[in-house]
Amino acid sequence: MIRLETPRLILRRWREEDVAPMAAVNADPEVMRWIRDGSVRDEQQTRDGIRAWEGEWEARGFGLFAVEIRSTGELAGFTGLSVPSYLPEVLPAVEVGWRLGRAHWGRGLATEAAAAAVRFGFEERGLERIVSIAQVGNDASERIMTKLGMRLDRETVNPTGGRRVRVFASSADRYVPTAH
Repeated sequence: MIRLETPRLILRRWREEDVAPMAAVNADPEVMRWIRDGSVRDEQQTRDGIRAWEGEWEARGFGLFAVEIRSTGELAGFTGLSVPSYLPEVLPAVEVGWRLGRAHWGRGLATEAAAAAVRFGFEERGLERIVSIAQVGNDASERIMTKLGMRLDRETVNPTGGRRVRVFASSADRYVPTAH
């Protein structure tokens, strides 16, 4: 079972007891503001999402990790790697993404978690390129992408929702591990 550790976090596969706390993250309109059309998700949608994320692990050897706070064992949200099939123009690609509950914002946890996922992708899975995609206006996510060493690749429109997005990218040959 794949498990990554950072100074403050444990990135691990999903468990049944993660459904309720992840559903609480997904039910927060402020958390979901920049996700697709901004709709919140209920517990069943969260359960279905976790099932799909676990399927990605089985099919591709990478996926979204549950992010746990080391000191408390609390589920903060997720980070990890997925294929951004919703944006065909960037394919083939692997995307690093994250979603943390508001209680965990502003402390560098998303950057710490995403840096571990990027390191895993390049060093453990041999990926050549990793992208990250944010809606235009989501400055917090763009700051994380920059901290990860990613550069703006393009601005385009997400065909599934019509919102403008920016695609940042990093390649294995330019990758420099982030200190965490």
